[in-house]
Amino acid sequence: MPLKIKNANAYLRLMRVDRPIGTYLVVWPALWSLWLASEGFPGWRLLVVFLAGAFLMRSAGCVINDYADRNIDGSVERTRERPLASGEVEASEALTLFVLLALIAASLLLLTNWLTAYMAVAAVATTAIYPFMKRYTHLPQVVLGMAFSFSVPMAFAATSDAVPATAWLVYFAVVCWVVAYDTYYAMVDRDDDIAIGVKSTAILFGHYDRAAIVGLQILFVALMLSVGLTLKLGILYYVGLLFGCFLLAYQYVSTAHRDRSRCFAAFLNNNYVGMAIFIGIALDFLLRDLLARAA
Repeated sequence: MPLKIKNANAYLRLMRVDRPIGTYLVVWPALWSLWLASEGFPGWRLLVVFLAGAFLMRSAGCVINDYADRNIDGSVERTRERPLASGEVEASEALTLFVLLALIAASLLLLTNWLTAYMAVAAVATTAIYPFMKRYTHLPQVVLGMAFSFSVPMAFAATSDAVPATAWLVYFAVVCWVVAYDTYYAMVDRDDDIAIGVKSTAILFGHYDRAAIVGLQILFVALMLSVGLTLKLGILYYVGLLFGCFLLAYQYVSTAHRDRSRCFAAFLNNNYVGMAIFIGIALDFLLRDLLARAA
């Protein structure tokens, strides 16, 4: 079914344009990787391509997620007003919008190379199957982590036409980070999900949810430390990572009672974790460049 101009506002809400946190969480690892692969500013072309790609693919992911959940979102307190669940948008419109967003994102690949394009195919496939995983496995957050993390090898591929071992260290670090923060997100809906039979890591971990999250976050930090040591990054990188650790610790303390609003706030707080690490990376390479010019 063709898209309707009168439904433009509903389409934007279906894409979560009014809730950009998901885009931010996709963007930060892409920016880390662009700067790491380029050893500094990657250039405006790649920066614009990855910023636009993050927005488009996150939007497409939201659309296909709501399409998959159109018959269950109405039973969940947090999602019952979403456009598909409320009947504002028809399922065929959502599919059309998903295809359109994916095609626009694909057009950006013309500005990169074939290796990046191959990575993008895997990213789209993972994004498309993610919403259906919660029906068959308690690990949909792992699939989401894999989808969100594909920006990492794509950034390295677009920068140097290769995906070195360091890129995969960052990739698996981001997977751990995503699973951790999306478990906080799943804790918000846990009671509703149990009632309707939807699976998640929050349900799988049960009473050990926060302990599992901390374990994943420790692995995330350890892998990011390995990245810093492998690339011989300077003190500013580690300062950014340390600040991120303080934020992760704050999330743990603030969710002691597993209050829904606190768990959701902990999820949102990860935007600042990603920002802190990026600032550390960017400043480290900037300082390195300034010192090289002064020498």
